[in-house]
Amino acid sequence: MNIVLMLLPAIAWGILPLAVARVNGKPINQIFGTAVGTLIVSIVVFMVMRPTISIASFVLAALAGGFWIIGQLGQYNAYRSIGVSQTMPISTGLQLIGTAFIGVLIFGEWASVNAKVFGIIGIVLLIIGVFLTAKKDKGEQKNTQTGTLIMLVLTTIGFLVYNSIPRAMTSSGLAIFLPESVGMVVAVLLYIIFTRQPQVLRDKTSWQSLMAGFIFSIAAITYILSVRDNGVNSAFVVSQLSVVLSTIGGMIFLHEKKSRHELTLTIIGLVLIVSGAIITTIF
Repeated sequence: MNIVLMLLPAIAWGILPLAVARVNGKPINQIFGTAVGTLIVSIVVFMVMRPTISIASFVLAALAGGFWIIGQLGQYNAYRSIGVSQTMPISTGLQLIGTAFIGVLIFGEWASVNAKVFGIIGIVLLIIGVFLTAKKDKGEQKNTQTGTLIMLVLTTIGFLVYNSIPRAMTSSGLAIFLPESVGMVVAVLLYIIFTRQPQVLRDKTSWQSLMAGFIFSIAAITYILSVRDNGVNSAFVVSQLSVVLSTIGGMIFLHEKKSRHELTLTIIGLVLIVSGAIITTIF
């Protein structure tokens, strides 16, 4: 059962980009459906598990969920412009690099000399991996790719805040799942209001994207359970295999084309990203 719990988050998070990309809606439709779908599942989980959480922790968790929307909206936009198979390794690598730096600067991780040495090695591998997966053959949509990469770097800040806030809270796990999803929905609704897109609430593709929220919820819940049963290091490292599944899935199921040279660089980049994740987490 422990092995199943370790694999389920990787499988669900790997499938999520493929499910989202199959819905022929705009990123705003996709993010709305994802947020609402997550809220539905979180309400059911809350009614069954009845976890306790303070008001302060509820607010912080909701804030984390709001920042998640920023990061996920960046990903969804990138799926449309450069494809899932290029977006996911770049986005995952950026998140790992940022999370590692936050862990060192704010939470005092990598205290020993060995941890610092291996941590730096892992960061270097991640940076090289991101560079290789981002590299395109000459003359292929350079302007579009550059703009998308800048957007991914900026919106990754949302993911970093989302991952960092729970680490500073006393409440964790399933207790913060509901307030995070509430924050997600509130953030999406605010985005719809400020961008004046009320039609999103009526669009068929918005409600078709509920499935993405269900898939995300499966990944989030099983990851929480995996951390409990397997430890945070093992659970986190195995969950990063999702980037391999989503990248390969983008090429096979979404028919995203890469030249032989780009495919070679992508495979090498994936190996380096997963290796970097293992080194920065375990050592």
